[in-house]
Amino acid sequence: MTATHVHGIEALVHTAASISGAVETVIDGKPDVVRLAVTVLLAEGHLLLEDVPGVGKTMLAKALAASIGCSVRRIQFTPDLLPSDITGVSIYHQERADFEFKPGAIFSNVVVGDEINRASPKTQSALLECMEERQVTVDGVTYRLPPPFIVVATQNPIEMEGTYPLPEAQRDRFMARVSMGYPSADAELEMLDRHGAVDPLASLAPVADPETIRQLIGITRGVYAADAVKEYVVSLVRATRATGDLRLGASPRSALHLLRAAKARAAMQGRPHVLPDDVQALVVPVLAHRLLPTPDAMLARRSPEDVLHGILATVPVARARGGV
Repeated sequence: MTATHVHGIEALVHTAASISGAVETVIDGKPDVVRLAVTVLLAEGHLLLEDVPGVGKTMLAKALAASIGCSVRRIQFTPDLLPSDITGVSIYHQERADFEFKPGAIFSNVVVGDEINRASPKTQSALLECMEERQVTVDGVTYRLPPPFIVVATQNPIEMEGTYPLPEAQRDRFMARVSMGYPSADAELEMLDRHGAVDPLASLAPVADPETIRQLIGITRGVYAADAVKEYVVSLVRATRATGDLRLGASPRSALHLLRAAKARAAMQGRPHVLPDDVQALVVPVLAHRLLPTPDAMLARRSPEDVLHGILATVPVARARGGV
């Protein structure tokens, strides 16, 4: 382990704590949710916030963008939103006799997709290439998206009126899903005192910049994961495909997302290596939204989260064969 990497980890811990602290000035009583959002940012993932209206999903996404000083665009997903509204469109200029590309809302460091499941599946699918390959192809021409790039999408529970379920391929591209939940009574009272008369985002000053975030992402990539940890990740993912409670298990992409998120969690705790504890802490937020329970499991009220807790209890932790 080089001295440069050690100093990089220390800088990452400091900056991640500063980002979390800044966001928590806006989002009261949800430190775990805020920390997961920062983890996904450093792991180069995308975050899905799912919960009922009014619990602060959009506010969290905006606060994260404001705290890191990056460009941010908000897309309000509605049934009449078109794919070109997201990706952009080529416009023909008669005077110049050529096409000019007008970038869509996706060309930003932080893209806030508000109520993503109120748009049609066709429009939702416009995000697939953007989220996975970090590029946009319009009329045969490919445009790269500016790093860092993160989609923070909010969605209402699918049983609410006017919503479409996210396609499996779309859900699989989100590194993690988290439910905000209602705040505690004390946090809700504090929110009324602090936010009742002023906009909390107006006073939120950035504590980082895009270049800093790019450097921290590079440090996160360099966190060491032993073969035993990688084997543990694969064992957990494969166990979801073997259980009788799920008709769709976790994808190979989910294993990669789980390892990347575990590296970010390790770095945020000041460690240059991943522990099984990092993997276990992230299994539910990283895997649960990708899994589809069988009808029998649904009748028995066994959620994907329940299945994952059972898998965690039964899959043994692989032992290291020397070293960390």
